[in-house]
Amino acid sequence: MITVGFAQPNSLFSFSTKSIDKPQTSRTKWVSSSSFSSTPSSSSSVETFHRTSYGQVLQKDVICSNNEEIRKKNKRVFFLDVSPLCYEGNKPSSQAFGHWISLFFSQVSLTDPVIAVIDGEEGNQRRRELLPSYKAHRKSPNPGRYSKRPHQFVDEVLRKCNVPVVRLEGHEADDVVATLMEQAVQRGYRAVIASPDKDFKQLISENVQIVIPLADLRRWSFYTLKHYHAQYNCDPQSDLSFRCIMGDEVDGVPGIQHVVPAFGRKTAMKLVRKHGSLESLLSAAAVRTVGRPYAQEALTKYADYLRRNYQVLALKRDVRVEIQEEWLVERDPSNDSEVLSSFFSTLHG
Repeated sequence: MITVGFAQPNSLFSFSTKSIDKPQTSRTKWVSSSSFSSTPSSSSSVETFHRTSYGQVLQKDVICSNNEEIRKKNKRVFFLDVSPLCYEGNKPSSQAFGHWISLFFSQVSLTDPVIAVIDGEEGNQRRRELLPSYKAHRKSPNPGRYSKRPHQFVDEVLRKCNVPVVRLEGHEADDVVATLMEQAVQRGYRAVIASPDKDFKQLISENVQIVIPLADLRRWSFYTLKHYHAQYNCDPQSDLSFRCIMGDEVDGVPGIQHVVPAFGRKTAMKLVRKHGSLESLLSAAAVRTVGRPYAQEALTKYADYLRRNYQVLALKRDVRVEIQEEWLVERDPSNDSEVLSSFFSTLHG
């Protein structure tokens, strides 16, 4: 059973619920959503037979199908990774959430579809069991004056701004985003992930971009496949392997330099570029020399250490959640100004 909440069209503050039967799963999936208007159809008429392709007459249904594919290829859908926006550094901040979401709606997504994803309860438990230091330094988001419960104020603001909010118990937002992103791309959409999390770089492709909140400049900035190539001179498929070796201090994942200080970024990048993936590198190191003595010893002695990092840092794309067609329509931004003004007034009141 998936529960979907809809905002009533005549009220910013009242909600009703609608239940949709789904196949029973081992976990309950809670999905909050707001009301959406249907995508307007084209007003232009199309003759039943009026185009040809390689000498063959195209029927109306074929033309409409082609037009739909073109529309989808030119259509973006944004996936909003909410939890990191609720922090300023490692400190929970409602003000930070308000700042970034205001800029996001007004300067980035505009009327494009937005799907917000929030970490579920005990979402990082699986990774914590593998690595106790994983995100151990993070405090739970504190909504401050706006609400008594974490994330309640986030849900309210996003729903009133016509954004569906997805939170799955036992799953981190990163894995849910990766799963939904892949489904959207398979449907012919271009995906844009809004997040400061470096984990998402492993997903970058021609059809997947990231838009990053830059705290120093206080604005969002797009990061594409072209930017990745310019920065690292390798494909994003190698990003995960590189980060498994170097670790991720933000998420509490120690790199190889903690046990072998001489093993630095240049060495890691060189080896990853040559072998393509962490597993290929470790397999090669097990049977032959792949680098200098310190690197060779590190890759053989600490192979399990690096494989554990891979299990922690790799994003899952098989979470049991299905993207809904109603989440992919244009977002109505008409409530944005009133909702966000009210949020800031309450926050500072």
